[in-house]
Amino acid sequence: MKYYIIAGEASGDLHGANLMKALQKEDVHAEFRFWGGDLMHKVAPTLVKHYRDLAFMGFLEVVMNIKTITKNLSFCKTDIETFKPDVIIFIDYPGFNLRIAKWAKAKGYKTHYYISPQIWAWKENRIHAIKRDVDKMYVILPFEKSFYEDKHQYPVEFVGHPLIDAIAKREQVYENEFRSKNGLSDKPIIALLPGSRKQEIQKMLSVMLSIVKDFEDYQFVIAGAPSQDYEFYSGFIKKENVSFVNNITYDLLSVSTAALVTSGTATLETALFKVPEVVCYKGSWVSYQIAKRIINLKYISLVNLIMDKPVVTELIQGDFNSKRLKQELHNILQPEKRQQLFMEYFELEKILGGKGASEKTAKLIYKAINKASVE
Repeated sequence: MKYYIIAGEASGDLHGANLMKALQKEDVHAEFRFWGGDLMHKVAPTLVKHYRDLAFMGFLEVVMNIKTITKNLSFCKTDIETFKPDVIIFIDYPGFNLRIAKWAKAKGYKTHYYISPQIWAWKENRIHAIKRDVDKMYVILPFEKSFYEDKHQYPVEFVGHPLIDAIAKREQVYENEFRSKNGLSDKPIIALLPGSRKQEIQKMLSVMLSIVKDFEDYQFVIAGAPSQDYEFYSGFIKKENVSFVNNITYDLLSVSTAALVTSGTATLETALFKVPEVVCYKGSWVSYQIAKRIINLKYISLVNLIMDKPVVTELIQGDFNSKRLKQELHNILQPEKRQQLFMEYFELEKILGGKGASEKTAKLIYKAINKASVE
């Protein structure tokens, strides 16, 4: 079978690579052509576009790059028609993927979506396009199944969260070796995960690093994002007791005592590593006011959304300040609070459905397109 996969972000590259490996086990004749990144490229050589060339975030950046986006959409359609896949698999990245799905469905291609767009958070009206243009949807968060099926009468498959597999499959990290290799001391580590975009990182780190002097018995280690180079971070590392590691966030989390984490997928990753965390977010005043009006959620962290209660503390906008951050970090370093968080994290992992998301999804996709080809 021929599989055309579109992933437009780093997380999509990770989950796409694991899905491709699982599809190869189901289908020994699998042929891939894909938009993604280095991890997917390690599985198969046919990388069409790297996600680095696709990541336009924010209204202004999208408007400024509208010609490039339009050109990419046109190229993608032509490339699909040349490849003639048995199925197109979309991985998150809704702004682009839903446009291709609309075109592909009209052309008669099989359209499968792995990792749903977060329409339960905003742009819920996208449900109409999904119901019209997507043959099969595979969701990774337990509440998404009831959202689609009970609220919108659209059947989906809950396959569990692929992060559990990604974390379980990583190479073992030896703490002493990790510390030695990265020039770290013997002090317990506080991991700083400030996000992936420059503006976001600058805003988050300025507050995160403001409390370093209050925790002299710990060392703070910044997790560098693969999308940024060392020079960008160099100015932040000049503080005493602050170190930096690049593109090895999972290794860092595996040896950390606590973490300060910018809202996003990293909040869930940190919880799955059983690291007590404080979730942080601060945007521009205008962006925050817009978000408040269009996003209808009780929480911003995936941990709290999945558990449907405030398991981890969220410091948002005005609450994300040095005083509060110092208080909350001190809190999660206390033995009683840590034990409570560990128990909640184990429950979270159970709710997420355990291991095997990639394998389950691959089996369902292969079975569906085999059935379609027989019919």
